[in-house]
Amino acid sequence: MLFAYKIENATLTQLPPEAALAEADWIDLYRPQAEQVAQVEALGLTVPTLADMEEIEISNRFYRAGKVDVLTVSLPGLDPSRERTFGPVACLVGPDRLVTVRYHAPRPFETLPAHAEGSSAGCRTIPHLFLTLMEEIVARMADLLEGVGRELDLRAAELFDDKGVWGDALEVMLRDVGRAGEMLAKYRQCLLTLERALSTFAVAHDGKDLRGYTKAAGRDIQALLVHVDFLSGRISHLTEVILGMVTLEQGITGRIVSVVAVIFLPPTLVASVYGMNFEYLPGMHSDYGWVIATGLMATSALGTLLFFRWKGWL
Repeated sequence: MLFAYKIENATLTQLPPEAALAEADWIDLYRPQAEQVAQVEALGLTVPTLADMEEIEISNRFYRAGKVDVLTVSLPGLDPSRERTFGPVACLVGPDRLVTVRYHAPRPFETLPAHAEGSSAGCRTIPHLFLTLMEEIVARMADLLEGVGRELDLRAAELFDDKGVWGDALEVMLRDVGRAGEMLAKYRQCLLTLERALSTFAVAHDGKDLRGYTKAAGRDIQALLVHVDFLSGRISHLTEVILGMVTLEQGITGRIVSVVAVIFLPPTLVASVYGMNFEYLPGMHSDYGWVIATGLMATSALGTLLFFRWKGWL
């Protein structure tokens, strides 16, 4: 799909499909077809492929091709089946237009046209438009991190509640916290790519009218990275507490089994003695032998139980 926008009166207006692509100030390619790529490349730009965008080398993600800065960042979004995913997004910042290439749907690309006019950087020029896109992405990342924080607050409240969490609920909670940790690691990776993209952009666009916006966006990213570290610490703490409670639960179970085994040890000893096939055993031939043996077994078990309760082991 191809979406084309034009800057008019400091706002972004979507161009109709029949409009000339050369009039567009922002061309957004979403899972582009070959003919759409050809249309953009006819304007003198080289559109990177998905394989190019997935390269992890810094030189392949952030470079300058002629007068165009190619900046590839990793962003969270939705795949065609509306499942949450992470993927690369290439931003081609040229003197005449901004071209973005993506194969998933990050939310900032849907909200940018409506928010561009009210952003701090605005969209009066192509560099300003790119900074506005970065501002929208950073705001979305902040929302996602706030969501992780709320999830951890909920899990912590359940974990430290007086009623506690036991049994299978601990396994479910451990999985939820682990999933949050995995998402947080990916958010951190996204923020690092945004930081590198902004640094590369600042080298080529160091004008006074852009410097303040670039520094502000960089400070926002740094603040989010610090918040990621804070949330990572919370996840580590919750994981340790959950594992500690699992160990405690296993210890309680083991103690109960041990106590039960010890309680039934004296009756087992009595039963073993009277189960021997010796000819001479006290009470073996008595009419009340089974009563005596059963009484000894019950008395020994009860005595052991009372002893454990007296010692406070139960």
